[in-house]
Amino acid sequence: QLKEELSHIVESLIKDYDPSNDDKRNLQGAWDYVQAQITCCGWTGAKDWEDNKILINQSMNAYPCSCSNSSKDSQVDSGFCDLDVPVNGTATYADWPVHEQGCMDGVEKWLKDNLGVILGVCTGVAVIELLGMILSISLCKNIHSEDYTKVPKS
Repeated sequence: QLKEELSHIVESLIKDYDPSNDDKRNLQGAWDYVQAQITCCGWTGAKDWEDNKILINQSMNAYPCSCSNSSKDSQVDSGFCDLDVPVNGTATYADWPVHEQGCMDGVEKWLKDNLGVILGVCTGVAVIELLGMILSISLCKNIHSEDYTKVPKS
């Protein structure tokens, strides 16, 4: 279930990926980071990027820089890079200098490896919030309402 949901999110992110869109910059940056770190491309493979609207408009003569397996793109890890030798007509993902492997397995492995840490942090935060709530309730109960009837009126 979670895997399917994540799959839909990533596929729509790839399809609508636009480096000039500031609204989705954080999400797109996170995905670029994932692709660069895990050395993967797309969710199931580089072919996923063929659905991207901007790449379609450029006849596939550009590719996502974060997918690149070439050393010259190592400094650029976001946006699109142009092919060195443009293909006459429409190129395909097979013409791109990118990693073939999709990110699905790598992300799944990372989640499994770090699940303990993630759950530990969440549990720690929940316990601290619960203690804070108990403390504030006990403080409220211990505050006695003062009797102001004995204060002389001016």
